[in-house]
Amino acid sequence: MVVNVLRNRGRWRMPLAVAGLAFAVGAIASLGVHAVPGGAMPDGATLGSVQRCAAYSGLPAGWGKSRTAGMARVTGGEFVPGTTLGYPDERPAGKTRVGSFWIDRTEVTVAQFAAFVQATGYVTEAERQGAAVVFHKPTDAELGQRPYAWWTMVTGANWRHPEGPAAANSHGYDHRRDNQPVTLVTQADARAYANWLGHDLPTEDEWEFAAKAGRSDAGLETAPQTAEGTPTANYWQGVFPVLNTSRDGFAGLAPVGCYTANALGLFDMIANAWEWTGDAYTGPRQSHANGDTAVVAAASRSRKPAATSVIKGGSFLCAPDFCVRYRASARESAESDLPTSHIGFRTVLRDG
Repeated sequence: MVVNVLRNRGRWRMPLAVAGLAFAVGAIASLGVHAVPGGAMPDGATLGSVQRCAAYSGLPAGWGKSRTAGMARVTGGEFVPGTTLGYPDERPAGKTRVGSFWIDRTEVTVAQFAAFVQATGYVTEAERQGAAVVFHKPTDAELGQRPYAWWTMVTGANWRHPEGPAAANSHGYDHRRDNQPVTLVTQADARAYANWLGHDLPTEDEWEFAAKAGRSDAGLETAPQTAEGTPTANYWQGVFPVLNTSRDGFAGLAPVGCYTANALGLFDMIANAWEWTGDAYTGPRQSHANGDTAVVAAASRSRKPAATSVIKGGSFLCAPDFCVRYRASARESAESDLPTSHIGFRTVLRDG
């Protein structure tokens, strides 16, 4: 059952977003978050390479002091969502307008989410449900036994233990992941974090407008790579799901900000982790995907599944031979209350 965030908000949310930010300062200290050498916590402007992202603490400059810490300003305007070059469910429906807003430069990190949990005592849906859907490279035998064999419902998997408690360290929380996107969070979990900061989840149009950053060329619909074929985002290279050559430098999730930002200064809008939007999924759906995670979950969950919501951007599991949704126009549906190891989020702060 989807947790009613509004109903439970009074138990864990600070009275004001500013109060939440004040609590974050103490939470950061108590979590033992590791800063980069010299104690500096760089903002998104200093990211953009493997060396810089590896040194990033996961907390942007001004975190705990400003509502727009780690965010970039997006001036609103008109654009055409979707594309004629992708899947049928991406076909444009006409021009639309979005207002101006701020958006996180990176996906929300483990360090940021940990500060939220420390300050509020929030318990995620994966923790309450006791399990989550986790990716693994399947064996030949597994591929022959069931569809979508790369997904497994893992007992005890959650944002603290992304592969389950058996793979966790003795302290139960690995600070080496502080600079990675937080995953295994549902849409309600993402909203709870956003509400704590006085933010919101982006609409599908806001997300795509920011990801395209003023572009409308056909290059948006191709694999993210240089002219020489070097990947410029964290997606699957090789034969999915059994062989990942990791030409992009990573076999799984990468720290945020390892690749060049788009024209608005936003990192990882394409690949690394899918990102929740605030919108329900409507319209046609192109069957594909990274496999249907809901199929794997169905046998383990007795309740009726939640409605589906739009996720954007693709993930480290999108490959040229499978998914192919490492594009700004691409869209996918996901069960709103199903935590998985390839979905994260970022937040927005709208004008007014």
